[in-house]
Amino acid sequence: MEHQEISLKNKIEELETITSFLDQLAEAWLLPPALLMSINLALEEAFTNIVYYAYADQATHQIELSISKQGDKLKICLADDGQPYDPTQAKAPDIKLSTEDRPIGGLGIFLIRKIMDNVHYQRDNGYNLLCMEKQISTPN
Repeated sequence: MEHQEISLKNKIEELETITSFLDQLAEAWLLPPALLMSINLALEEAFTNIVYYAYADQATHQIELSISKQGDKLKICLADDGQPYDPTQAKAPDIKLSTEDRPIGGLGIFLIRKIMDNVHYQRDNGYNLLCMEKQISTPN
C-alpha cells in the first residue's frame, strides 16, 4: 500500500496546496488525468465545507489529509477538530427545482457522492473523519 499525508490549516488558500499535493501523487502513482480532476473536485468540496462551516471560532486549526492507494482503490480521508457534522446524513437536494427555488446548501456532498464510490463519516475522539473511496484504473 502506498500512503501520503499532509497537514493543512483551515484556510481556503490551502486549496492550492491540496491541488499541488494531488498533482504530485497523480504523477507518482500514474493516476489518469480524468480521475485526478474528479478527485480534486470532490476533495475541494469537502475541504471547503470544513473551512467554512466546521469552526465556531476564528482560530487556526489543523486539518489532516491522508491519501492511500491499495491495488485499484484510492482512499482519501480528512480529519478535523470542528463541530460534529455527518455530511453523509444530509438530504439529497432536489436538483429538479430551479436555482431560485432550491434551498442553499447540499450540492457539495451530493457532488461528492456522485464522484466517489463510497463516502463514510465517523466522529472519533473529538475529530470528524470523512473518508471517500474511489476505484481506479491505472495504465499497465
